[in-house]
Amino acid sequence: MYFLHRLFFSIGEFFYTLFLRLKVGSKIQKLSKEDINVLENLFPYYKNLSKEHQKDFISRLEWFLAEKEFIPRGELKKVTPEMKLLVGATAIMVTFGFRGVFLRHFSKILLYPDSYYSTINQKYHYGEVNPKLGLIVLSWEKFVEGFMHSQSGINLGIHEMAHAMKLENQIHYNRESNFFNPYRWERYAVEAKKEKEKIQKGDSNLFRKSAGANDHEFFAVALEVFFERSLEFAAYNPALYKALVYLLKQDPIQLHNSN
Repeated sequence: MYFLHRLFFSIGEFFYTLFLRLKVGSKIQKLSKEDINVLENLFPYYKNLSKEHQKDFISRLEWFLAEKEFIPRGELKKVTPEMKLLVGATAIMVTFGFRGVFLRHFSKILLYPDSYYSTINQKYHYGEVNPKLGLIVLSWEKFVEGFMHSQSGINLGIHEMAHAMKLENQIHYNRESNFFNPYRWERYAVEAKKEKEKIQKGDSNLFRKSAGANDHEFFAVALEVFFERSLEFAAYNPALYKALVYLLKQDPIQLHNSN
């Protein structure tokens, strides 16, 4: 059933892509040499890609930036091109194993200068994903902090994009839904449950405590560690790491070793 679904998805996606090209194509702006220099200097994932994959990455990033509306919030007066570039690049990195997945349900990205107060939860946040309103919300200060400590396993951008990716997969009225292979998801879920139980007992020395809260938080934290501390992850829990490699259709370790 999954493969039949993917066949119909591919046919539908072909025509949907034609529609999007008419709708979004005129908004697409080619990245400048300065933009590419930013990626090469500040985004190691892009730098480690092969030349062919770099072209694909840039093409996807241009499309992502054309589709999204970036909105400054709080005391942030403007979202600069560099801010858009790095936020977009993070989304493309997380979804790079899935051609045609651009987190389309989340059409708006809100950026605050630092933490912001949520009237819903009545507490301060650094980031969140709101599927009802189609929003990804980020604190720019914490987002940058993730880049400055790129091997800490704590990265707000990856965390929130992981939440958006998981939710996008579950949004059944969206043409991007169900892109995770169900067999690979089940394999991941089995290993994730084991690790989450260890976290809840205080027996995990790689994942932070918040990863044990629920399945959504575990997935987001696991992707932070997957991309930032790949070697440690693979050594600590090879079964879970391999399950994520198959699920996400990419391996950061191979990417690093090939360059």
